Amino acid sequence: MTAHSPDGTDDAARAAVLRGLQRVVQETDRYVDEVGARHGSARTDLEAVAAVVEADRRGEEHSPGTLSRHLGLSSPATTALLDRLERSGHVRRARSGTDRRRVVVEVTDVARDLGRDVFSPMAAELRAVLARYDGEDLALLGRFLDEAADAVARGRRPPGA
Repeated sequence: MTAHSPDGTDDAARAAVLRGLQRVVQETDRYVDEVGARHGSARTDLEAVAAVVEADRRGEEHSPGTLSRHLGLSSPATTALLDRLERSGHVRRARSGTDRRRVVVEVTDVARDLGRDVFSPMAAELRAVLARYDGEDLALLGRFLDEAADAVARGRRPPGA
């Protein structure tokens, strides 16, 4: 017998969705580790490159400080990461175009190529899955995923914050 919530929804279906989300996260982690290793890039390096590429795509500047907060790294660890990414040609540090006192992290074509090489196979597989859904389904999935990501972000805050 299947357990139901007071509002009539199926708790087993909710549990299946949560298991599915957990599996997506686990498979994504494995993907990043395995494909990144084939390209000689560690997870943190790929996460940093992805963050800088995404900021660039939005037309925003990424400072070492914002990158540090985004990745949850200390300032010295971020400096070591940026040194490594600069040596490999993935990023460069430059002065901000709006405030010359600020240092920003800029993405290079090498990083864009790495991102494309690493993530294109996964993106192609996901696009094939999405092609099986209509616009209404996709809108629902998009809302759900946004809300789920927000819920995860809220859940990582310390109690009482």
